[in-house]
Amino acid sequence: MTAHFDNRIAHYVARVADALDKALPPATQAPKRLHDAMRYAVFNGGKRVRPLLVYAAGECLGVREETLDAPATAIELIHAFSLVHDDLPAMDDDDIRRGKPTLHRQFDEATAILAADALQPLAFSVLAGIQDATSKTRVQLIKLVADAVGSVGMTGGQSMDLAAEGQTLSAAEIEHMYALKTGALIHASVASAALLAEDLPEDQVSAMDAFGRTIGVAFQIKDDILDVEGETEVIGKQSGADQRLGKATYPGLVGIEEARSRCDSLLRSALEQLDDFGSDADSLRWLARFIVERGN
Repeated sequence: MTAHFDNRIAHYVARVADALDKALPPATQAPKRLHDAMRYAVFNGGKRVRPLLVYAAGECLGVREETLDAPATAIELIHAFSLVHDDLPAMDDDDIRRGKPTLHRQFDEATAILAADALQPLAFSVLAGIQDATSKTRVQLIKLVADAVGSVGMTGGQSMDLAAEGQTLSAAEIEHMYALKTGALIHASVASAALLAEDLPEDQVSAMDAFGRTIGVAFQIKDDILDVEGETEVIGKQSGADQRLGKATYPGLVGIEEARSRCDSLLRSALEQLDDFGSDADSLRWLARFIVERGN
């Protein structure tokens, strides 16, 4: 069974890599340094969890892979741009990302900002060109991703994260921040496939919505656990950064064991949302467990 999912994951990773390569301008095209930096940001490793969620949710709901390529590509471009900004000296000031120099270290700060600025509109250009979707669905998809990125989503969550440095937040406040800064884009990954499914019953739309939101919060709690317990060489970024920066995190508030317990509880809740989908949701179940169990 594990080999089956490994093969599915490898297939989806290769598929989105090909789609990303086609979407990005070649590094030989002027302005060459900018395009080279954009490609460095996108092709510097990573697990591709968000596009994998797009494909796995689409697999569950019977959406063609060709139709899913656009949201999978666009959401990964958005994620790449967010990491570039996140690593900047004005934000988390990180030197390592995925075991390699961060973009502003590999190139320079100005080029990193411009590359990230270019990745975001490229994502929406990809969404605007999606095939096999009505004009109404295309607009809904663009709005879904835009809301996930904006001030009521990822950007708002990052703002809250910076404002909370050195502060003590409640568990509920931390989870709300997580739901925005990380969970919003993960939710959009699942919800985009639901939008592209034809005549999806409302109860299935709600189940997918709840699954995406729940596993998004679990993802960030696990990330923060790994920041405490993981080794830089293994997690691909500097460990212990949250404590050094005075970040408000779930492990920092309640301790590792309770954070791990909350993560497991969220996983159970997410998996319960998939009960009615039967074996069609097996890839989603595998990904949910991977999100919570990675690094164990």
